[in-house]
Amino acid sequence: MTRKSCRSIILAGLLAFTTAACTTWQRVGEPGAPSPEESLLQLFNPNRLYQQLDRMVSASGVPFVAVSAQLPGAAGNTRVLVGVSVANRSLAFERNGDVYQARYRVEYTLTRSGAAPITAANEAMVRVATLQEATRSDESLLLQQELITPPGDYVLSVRLSDRTSNLSGVASDSVTVEGFGPGTVTAPILVYEVRGRGARSDSVGIVLNPRGSIAYGGDTLLIYLEGVGFRGPSQVPVQVRDGADSVVLNTMVPFTGEREIESQVIRVAPDSAPLGQLEVVVGSGADARRVSGVVSFSGNWLVTNFEDLLTLLRYFGEDNRVGQMRNASPGERAGMWRQFFVDTDPNRQTPENERLDSYFARLAMANDMFRDEGIPGWRTDRAEVFVTLGPPDEVFDASPSNQGRFLRWAYYDHRLVLIFQDNSGFGRYRLGPDSRNAFERVRVRLQQN
Repeated sequence: MTRKSCRSIILAGLLAFTTAACTTWQRVGEPGAPSPEESLLQLFNPNRLYQQLDRMVSASGVPFVAVSAQLPGAAGNTRVLVGVSVANRSLAFERNGDVYQARYRVEYTLTRSGAAPITAANEAMVRVATLQEATRSDESLLLQQELITPPGDYVLSVRLSDRTSNLSGVASDSVTVEGFGPGTVTAPILVYEVRGRGARSDSVGIVLNPRGSIAYGGDTLLIYLEGVGFRGPSQVPVQVRDGADSVVLNTMVPFTGEREIESQVIRVAPDSAPLGQLEVVVGSGADARRVSGVVSFSGNWLVTNFEDLLTLLRYFGEDNRVGQMRNASPGERAGMWRQFFVDTDPNRQTPENERLDSYFARLAMANDMFRDEGIPGWRTDRAEVFVTLGPPDEVFDASPSNQGRFLRWAYYDHRLVLIFQDNSGFGRYRLGPDSRNAFERVRVRLQQN
């Protein structure tokens, strides 16, 4: 599974009621790309983008992103899969001995007028070894539930409750559950992992990609679909379109008609993947089925503009290489980024770059924490220090006292004490000259190591 090592995955059981194509894609122009301001907003507050991608989003209480997919089931029923993507920091972890743990309950409900609701619920605990793991802001927990139901119009609701904080997040959406007759094809489904099947009664072996995010230069986009009851050889068109509605992939998927269910996986290698939103279309005309996703520089941080990415790397500590990418031609940048990703990866045995993931997680946290200066939080001096060194071991706040408006941060391991001064009196804290010099010495030493 793509990036399996960075997530906990829970696939729930069933609730009952009464051959592969492979290609690559090319970038076709850049009209319609988001503005730099929009790209930065996507990184720090991606909920708006996920809503544009037709995802179910809980933005308050316990934040999460969810998606549903439909597959043909037995006896005229449909199998509705619901995938939920959760960041660890959405849950309230408590320390228990040598680990941190959080308990949660997730409830899934399909409601139809005039019928009893179809429900499923699961309660579980997630354990992590470090506080850093507990505060991760990337996709660290995947939940999945299958509901079996007749076709019809429903309201799908997901409620995720944190047992420690007693907070809950809720997301709902109206869904039309389809029936799958002979000669039909499912909507395309973005997945992390897939095992095909040959009959309606076979178990479903896929792990949904709830956010629909794909890492530029890293992930392979997996698109899963099923053909149902074809009576002979047939081909179905598949297109991938970018945000400007330009066709970046155009292929045909064959079905033989030899089995009740024919599974197909389209593997799209992202050598030159188009950054930004994309749409996968299966079929044509009134029978077309669609799903949307987004290609970013990582599946964990949504940045879809190269200049914005380089700007956000200002504290990463690779100034020369960032400058080289900034000065490179558009045709050179994809290769340079892939090499940068590999060279800065501390563990090449895993698909993700843990150093970059940690950096952007800190950047997002800093943007939230230091928004009181009238400028974006990540551009403050405090954010620069926080992203580079992590949270301080000790903080002394003299701003409300008569000792002068300043903050003192101490880092014991670095034998470093930093003073942030508010000389303007408007809450804008800057490193004093001596502190700036001391901080730069520590930063250089860390980069050399």
